[in-house]
Amino acid sequence: MSLMRTRVLVAAGTAAGFAAAYNTPLAAALFVVETIGGIAAPPLVLPAIFATTAATAFTRLSVGPGPIYGQRAFTLGSYWELLSFAALGAAAALTAFGFKRLLRLFEHLVERYPIHQPFRAMMGGFLVGAIVMWLPDVAGNGYEPLNAMLDRPLLIGAVGVLLIAKVVATSGSVASGVPGGIFTPTLFAGAALGTVWAPLTSWFGIVSPSAGIYELVGMAAITAASIHAPLTASVMLFELSGDYPIVLPLLLATVVATAVSRGIGSESVYETELRRRGLGWDLTLEGRQLKNAFASKDPARDLDTLNR
Repeated sequence: MSLMRTRVLVAAGTAAGFAAAYNTPLAAALFVVETIGGIAAPPLVLPAIFATTAATAFTRLSVGPGPIYGQRAFTLGSYWELLSFAALGAAAALTAFGFKRLLRLFEHLVERYPIHQPFRAMMGGFLVGAIVMWLPDVAGNGYEPLNAMLDRPLLIGAVGVLLIAKVVATSGSVASGVPGGIFTPTLFAGAALGTVWAPLTSWFGIVSPSAGIYELVGMAAITAASIHAPLTASVMLFELSGDYPIVLPLLLATVVATAVSRGIGSESVYETELRRRGLGWDLTLEGRQLKNAFASKDPARDLDTLNR
């Protein structure tokens, strides 16, 4: 197949896997548009939407149609509360920055003291296993502790310990060369941040009728700050929760989180990983603009190169 068709299939497969894993077809399609492709071109978007529809249909036939985190009907206390969500977005950007720095630190240590496989995997497994022995909730996709945080208030200290343990375990796993993914751990970190943030709003005279809303918005905000995709993060958490009243806080917090993340010079986690491997991230809007600036004067030759 041509390079263009291969890219379209990779994007469609990515969207299908995203939709099947999280039961969020709209967010999966947006993920391809915002993060993978960087442009809403029909040859890319249409196959991605078809793939997400098929993957989500099969997933719902297998595990049920409801959103992963249920429907809890969270509500805003007042529109003044949006200021608190904007501040939460800024805090999420700083938290995501720390998460990515710790991840890079673990990878740097492995690169500085190279250890051959399978010994790297053994060390990563030992670290994760030692943590899970004492904190079983650190293992797995985190759905159980996340639902527990949404259903009832947990002690801030306990949530803080879980957050640190999750970040360390994820960083050790990725650095060991046997990663289990960082997307879902990012959601966990956002929920933990929201749990810690909710009680602090009372210091500013804000009394939220639904503390769990901060956990959902925190999940979206840290995701947006990590991958620089505010629409994907907002729609994803809306689909995961099924609660329409949280749309405004989601959009505001994710935009602030992305803007602050970019403002402090924090790259997308995918961009950082590609750069570490010596690859360019030239499918973003900035990359396309730069590429067009150095395009040849022969449009026919450019089109032939792109198709190849």
